[in-house]
Order: sequence, then C-alpha cells, then structure tokens
Amino acid sequence: MRREKNRSPGNDLIDNAAAEAFQQLATTSDRFEQYENPHASRIATISDEMARIFHLARHDRGSLRVAALLHDLGEVAMERVYIQHAGTLSEDDRLDLARHPVIGEREASRVGADRAAQLLVRWHHEWWNGQGYPDSLRREEIPLAARILRVADSYAALTDARPFRPALTTEQARTEIADRAGIEFDPGVVRVFLSLDLLTELQSFAKEEQDTSPTPQPQNESKWDIFSSFTR
Repeated sequence: MRREKNRSPGNDLIDNAAAEAFQQLATTSDRFEQYENPHASRIATISDEMARIFHLARHDRGSLRVAALLHDLGEVAMERVYIQHAGTLSEDDRLDLARHPVIGEREASRVGADRAAQLLVRWHHEWWNGQGYPDSLRREEIPLAARILRVADSYAALTDARPFRPALTTEQARTEIADRAGIEFDPGVVRVFLSLDLLTELQSFAKEEQDTSPTPQPQNESKWDIFSSFTR
C-alpha cells in the first residue's frame, strides 16, 4: 500500500507549536507502551482518514488528531502500577487501570488539549454495547470521533508487536475488527474502516505478512485480551 499523492498527514489541523509538543508526548507514550513502531501518529492518520469520509468539521478533526496523539497519557501517568506488578495484574488492579482514560483526560488538559480532545481521550475505551469504560456509554452516546478513535487504536495495536504478543497480519487484524463490530465497535465505523485503501499506516508490522492463519490463543484467554494494553 502507498499513500495517495498530496494527502495531508493532518498536522495542518493543529497549531504548529502545539503539534510538535503533542507529537513529542506521543513518542514518549509509544516508547513507554513498548511499541516497536510509531503508534499514536499512525492512529492519528487512520482516524483522520475516517473522519474525512464521515465529513467531520475541521475543528472536530483537529480535536480527534490531538486525542489520538495523547490517548495513552493516562497509562504513562500510571507507570507505578506497571512497574509494581510487572505485567501480572489482579482483578482489583484491572479496575484501577480502567481509570487510565480519566487520568488521561486530566493529563490532556494539563498539556493544553482542547476540551473536545480531552473528552475523546476519556471515552476512547467505551464500547458500542456499553461494556467499555470509564462511563459505560453505549451506541450513539459515544461521540462519533471517539468511536473512530476506538477502531483506529485497536487496529494499530493489533498490527504492531508488543512484548506479550507478536503483530497480527493485516487480514488477521481486519477479521478481528470485523468480528467485534456491534460488540466493541460501531458497525458503521467498521464498514468505513474496512473500505480504506492506499494508506501506508494500514500496513501491518507482522514479520510474516503472508501468514494469514489465526494467531493461537490460550484456552483461558478471551479475544478481549488482545485489544487490551494490559496482560494478566
């Protein structure tokens, strides 16, 4: 895949100085989350492509881009939990970690993100069926931009390697996203996502992209876990 010519990367939606500062924060978050490749900026581009298709207003696209760059700030702020537990979390720990979007909202405010971006950070883990967090919003209660961000974040995470699992191939990740439509993801947003083409950021970082066999999972591990930033 390749990006279409003359396609703006989206930084023109944000003030130059702010864009540089937010990008630096995104790089720090990516490093903390141990992504092998740029993650937040990739999400920002995928999200903006969907936002264009949905005809979101320019200022809404700008807020979405800021939220994509800053969405993991809450996890960085909770570094103590990661260090203390080294990836082994109890159910109480998981409940505590579920607060990270709220902490992310606060951190986004602290670094100067607009209010819309702050709320998108807060709601980027809400699920279409109401079983997300922190506010258990469902369906159209979740702003469209947050629903877009949820899909873009999940796809980018699935197609990049993490310390606890390898990257999925493009087709494997697309299948996972499609399977979660109507559960975790807005079906309409999924349809738009699956229609995207000619975007470099959609490429998987799987080492063997040609291998389209399903990634085996332990018997006691649900598919939800591969969408989570946390391991048991």
